[in-house]
Amino acid sequence: MYKQTMRGASFRKFLYISPFMVLLAIFAYYPLYGWVYAFFDYMPPIPLSESPFVGLQWFRSLVENQVKIDQLLQVLKNTFGMSGLALLFSWLPMMFAIFLTEIKAVRFRKFIQTVTTLPNFISWVLVYSLAFSMFSSEGIVNGLLKQLGLIESPFLFLQSSDHVWLTMWMWMTWKSLGWSAILYIAAIMSIDDSLYEAAHVDGATRMQVIRHVVIPSMLPTYFVLLMLQIASFLNNGLEQYFVFQNAFNKDAIQVLDLYVYNLAMGGGSYSVSVAISMLKSLISVVLLFSVNGLSKLTRGEGIV
Repeated sequence: MYKQTMRGASFRKFLYISPFMVLLAIFAYYPLYGWVYAFFDYMPPIPLSESPFVGLQWFRSLVENQVKIDQLLQVLKNTFGMSGLALLFSWLPMMFAIFLTEIKAVRFRKFIQTVTTLPNFISWVLVYSLAFSMFSSEGIVNGLLKQLGLIESPFLFLQSSDHVWLTMWMWMTWKSLGWSAILYIAAIMSIDDSLYEAAHVDGATRMQVIRHVVIPSMLPTYFVLLMLQIASFLNNGLEQYFVFQNAFNKDAIQVLDLYVYNLAMGGGSYSVSVAISMLKSLISVVLLFSVNGLSKLTRGEGIV
């Protein structure tokens, strides 16, 4: 009787999560069928069934064609550069969360948290519109600099490829900083009050409490998020770089996802773009399991 009750409870729990499993299967696993295009010479609108089968031809072309090799190396350089910057400053949301919780004026703290979280819900198209109105040749910044007599000709902020990695990181940080800090704020709220009381009894200052109580308590959350970020190192987005790309900065801003999109939509190389996407997915899986193994070695438990 007890076993039947437990089986019934387990079955009910399975029914609770079954809608999410169906959605996962439809939107995450079913699209993997598209990988078959990498093994055909597909040219729309010709159906795939009438396209010639070429096997691993497109995969071989990625390493046999010097032009494609040079392009891939540049794209990987951009991808690693921008993802590396995000990884290097991954501690910033944690510090920002600490800053927010240290503000004693509740209304002011909520105002700052709201203002810094709202950009996360703005599309990258609107972000680029804001950037264009501010930093284009006829934008607010160039107009102000001209009025002050500091420049004679406008700076081409958006057209220049100089420091484009840094500017893309700054826009991404502005957009996601407040939202990324929410998890760390929750981690701070879960710290045991007895730790604060013990620190105050020992005469610790606010900075000492942050250093010896708050930060150590947040490190488990930080390391889990850091490992997940490393595992998705190659998946650094498409929308941001797509809206900011132009003929002047394309070589410096084109990351792997954008390169795949441009190959398919701009160059018509659908099969090649699928082949590159497959390799990227496989590398991401390898990174995930590598980071999971590293987590087991350093923390004693994995993330998956």
